Amino acid sequence: MNRYVSRGKLKQMKSDSKKEWGKLTDDDLDVMDGERQMMSGKREEHFGHEEDKVDRVYNDLRSAPGD
Repeated sequence: MNRYVSRGKLKQMKSDSKKEWGKLTDDDLDVMDGERQMMSGKREEHFGHEEDKVDRVYNDLRSAPGD
């Protein structure tokens, strides 16, 4: 397991905690931030890249001219 996969799994565990804390405190921003971190962790685990690199590639693909 490379370091990106393990970091991705760690991010997912931390995001679960953050989402649950947001639900307990009725703080929607914490819940949304936890969900964002969960998606980031899944991307990092799946693709094996750091979050900023994945975001950069995604944004480049979105800004590419359509066919």
